[in-house]
Amino acid sequence: MGQVRRKCFISYHHADQAAVTQFIRDFDQTHDCFIARGLGEQMPGDVIQSTDTNYVMSKIRERFLSDSTVTIVLMGGCTWSRRYVDWEIQSSLRRGQTATPNGLLGIKLRSFTSFPPRFESNLSSDWPRMDCYARHMDYPTSSQALSDAIEAAYARRTTHDHLIVNPRDRMSYNRQC
Repeated sequence: MGQVRRKCFISYHHADQAAVTQFIRDFDQTHDCFIARGLGEQMPGDVIQSTDTNYVMSKIRERFLSDSTVTIVLMGGCTWSRRYVDWEIQSSLRRGQTATPNGLLGIKLRSFTSFPPRFESNLSSDWPRMDCYARHMDYPTSSQALSDAIEAAYARRTTHDHLIVNPRDRMSYNRQC
């Protein structure tokens, strides 16, 4: 029996589009590690045009997150400063009576400089000794390493959901990078 392909929401800053496209081509289309979901090039859907944060968040959940189980944050040089990345992570971590949060996996691109604040809130400064909800890795060197990391993030949705840190405050504007 083959390995399960999880539907993964891909969160990223548009400045990293070339690296994101290559990541999806390599690991979704060529190696079948996951099924990519999200906004952007090669992904279904259109950009959500609104200044109403609550509306944008509801549309992200409805159109892109509703059938995904893991959120992969591809982190480049300015990803930490983008409000949409913050909103996507916040929506991914949302819990409810009928909603299970997405697993959260960060992947460092070559241009990585810093974690997005909401992502970092779900890491332990003393990891791997102290437990936390999110996990991160350098850019995968094999499809097996990525598949294993996705499966671990998927499992943490239920085994580690009590460790989620997801304050209601959201970024209102992009920060200076």
